[in-house]
Amino acid sequence: MKYPFVLPIACVAMFAPAFAQTGTFEQGVMLSAASLLPAESLRGPSHRVRDHVPTDGFMAFFTMDSDFGTFEAVGVPQARRRVIEIEAIRTLVETSRGDLFAEGMKRSIEQPIAAVRNIVTNPVETVRSAPGTVVRFFGKVGSAVGRGAERIADQASSDGPPPTAGEVGRGIGNVAKNVAGFERAKLETARQLGVDPYSDNPRLQEEMDKVTWAFFAGGLPLRVGAAAVSAGVALAATNLVGLPAETYSLTEGELAARDARSLAAMGVTDEDIRTFQTHAPLSASRRHLIVVALESLPKAAGRGRIIQQANASATPGEAEFLIGALSILAERQQTGAAEYTALTVLGRLPGATNAKGELEVPAPVDHVTWTEQVAGFANRDDLGAAPKLLVHTGNLSQAATAGFMTAGWKPVRVAYPSR
Repeated sequence: MKYPFVLPIACVAMFAPAFAQTGTFEQGVMLSAASLLPAESLRGPSHRVRDHVPTDGFMAFFTMDSDFGTFEAVGVPQARRRVIEIEAIRTLVETSRGDLFAEGMKRSIEQPIAAVRNIVTNPVETVRSAPGTVVRFFGKVGSAVGRGAERIADQASSDGPPPTAGEVGRGIGNVAKNVAGFERAKLETARQLGVDPYSDNPRLQEEMDKVTWAFFAGGLPLRVGAAAVSAGVALAATNLVGLPAETYSLTEGELAARDARSLAAMGVTDEDIRTFQTHAPLSASRRHLIVVALESLPKAAGRGRIIQQANASATPGEAEFLIGALSILAERQQTGAAEYTALTVLGRLPGATNAKGELEVPAPVDHVTWTEQVAGFANRDDLGAAPKLLVHTGNLSQAATAGFMTAGWKPVRVAYPSR
């Protein structure tokens, strides 16, 4: 299965030139995956990252072949997260083949916990051992549950082919979201696997729904992460994903309430907060990462402008780019590399004024070449007379480095932020 992704038009727009530049420009280059990702990420039990990685002057585009489909990622941080997600899918699939999963499914029908006692009324016919496949285990459901599981039940009782793993996962997700306690159980599943519980990876979401349901509805303790990976690997994955701990301890509603209080204390308007919490490109984890980054900049005026910029994100990719930029500023503030007094928005890109009066522009990029768009940004005439720092991840080509310095910028390379 191939999951679509949005080309980083947002990145080009963020650096869009105020005027056309003339001269000799570079093009995006082809890089090796090994030059961008650690060796352990390039190949695993169930995946392989293709070696040829094209770039567009800003970002790198990764393609990963796996036992569960083809995945794509824009940028090194997302590529690392996708690798973790693929391994999490493998863990979930292997868990669904195991005895504990089968016992959980059996218990969920024979002796379901109180929260789901009236949901499943017909026994399971089979639990197949093929990768990712659990079939024919839903019968009729109570009217309060919703229609998602009813469709799965209808498919299971028909003479046609059994529902696929994805159909089962989606059906369970529709059912379980109305069952008290399931949301917390799924958060624990995500925590054990070290993945974002609100990831936009549909296969991961389907497998988490399916496996969490077996343990939760069967009244068994969740042992998802430990079922196929060691605690050390799971911990490393959690650190790599880099989500705040409360992402796993608070439900989506609780997380939203917590973030709303924080934004209100920053002076963000009620209208902007409401838009922020309902804007489609901003998942619960993305919203929380933005809020946490802003919380780490307590002396910076203009934090409300950043929320307005987040609300203007047209795609998840734009939101991710904004999060990467804010994470760079937050880590520099926390490490003492800079202290910020004001935040601003430069077109679509956040900027920050530090205590020295310098304008810092964070750029979470992979490989910058001296394209017309980059030259246009470097030579913008609306950034004021303050000294300018391009605080970037990844690499600048020699031409890009020279171009920025000629235009009066000081390039400062930093590590990719933890998220």
